[in-house]
Amino acid sequence: MDAKVKAHIWVAMAIRMSDMVGRPAAVLRRGDPDSGGLLCVLNGREGQVVLAQARDSESRPAWVRGTGEGPVPPATADAYVERQVKRDPDLWVLEFEAPDYLPPFEARLI
Repeated sequence: MDAKVKAHIWVAMAIRMSDMVGRPAAVLRRGDPDSGGLLCVLNGREGQVVLAQARDSESRPAWVRGTGEGPVPPATADAYVERQVKRDPDLWVLEFEAPDYLPPFEARLI
């Protein structure tokens, strides 16, 4: 069984890791400090990618590109985030500068 890290601790870790590699990060929306889900907006030159938490077929933590394979305009990313927050008001939303569209924290993308 996987131990679950509280959301606010994970957020602090992700922002710290981003700072360590020189990529600005921000909390756009605070969710439930203990069990809130996460969305990560990655900003690049051609638009944005939104990553959403998921589980793989073996129930291991992973991330999916909620907005599709490639970058989308900011308005499209914002609309995706808004829909997800309406569905789950406990969500945290983080934003990272990521010119390569890769998160600054360890993440397995599926």
